[in-house]
Amino acid sequence: MTTELLFRDDAYLKTATARVVAVGERGIECDRTVFYPQGGGQVGDTGVLLRADGERIAITDTRKGDAFDSVVHLPAPGTALPEVGETVTLEIDWARRHALMRLHTALHVLSCVVAAPVTGGNIAPDKARLDFDIDMSLLDAQKIERETNALIARGIDTETVWITDEELDARPELVKTMSVQPPRGAGRVRLLRIPGIDLQPCGGTHVKNIGEIGAIRVLRIRSEGRRNRRVEIALAG
Repeated sequence: MTTELLFRDDAYLKTATARVVAVGERGIECDRTVFYPQGGGQVGDTGVLLRADGERIAITDTRKGDAFDSVVHLPAPGTALPEVGETVTLEIDWARRHALMRLHTALHVLSCVVAAPVTGGNIAPDKARLDFDIDMSLLDAQKIERETNALIARGIDTETVWITDEELDARPELVKTMSVQPPRGAGRVRLLRIPGIDLQPCGGTHVKNIGEIGAIRVLRIRSEGRRNRRVEIALAG
């Protein structure tokens, strides 16, 4: 069953009510959710499902289900599970999610500072990284940090744009990431636009204005095989 992805339209929603539609070995599925499932390099959300009697079901991870746009909430081991048809309140760990949003948006900015094909990436709450197909001698940590922070300081609003699959096929230059293909299947593809800076397909969660990221630090740059050069960053504060 398809899940209504509330975070797709508003990444700032912290809570929502939902109806439980499936409970199984993989976890709990609801008809709608504010929890982002692991994908596109971004880890899944954590938080709680609150039952009507006040019982709290800890959610330790969120993954994509078998059906298109379905989401599975993974409860902590040994937790009492809700009944199908039950109404629950979903609450994400907002501090953790907001850190993910800031870092994910920061990687979009970083990808415009390092002009090279992106071969991989990952966003965790404490740090994020992009891998580039580029010569190591062209990567300078201080320069990358300075130029990324200069762009962030411009405080530009981000925008969500939708285009058709056919429009994306006609503009392959929009896809920067070689290892992750844009989410398809609905006939349209979601893009993140940072006017004057970046435009690329992305199904993740982002901040409304890049100024909200704050300054970033380049933690390290290292070689990860013949083609991959990894740039790892963290929030400065």
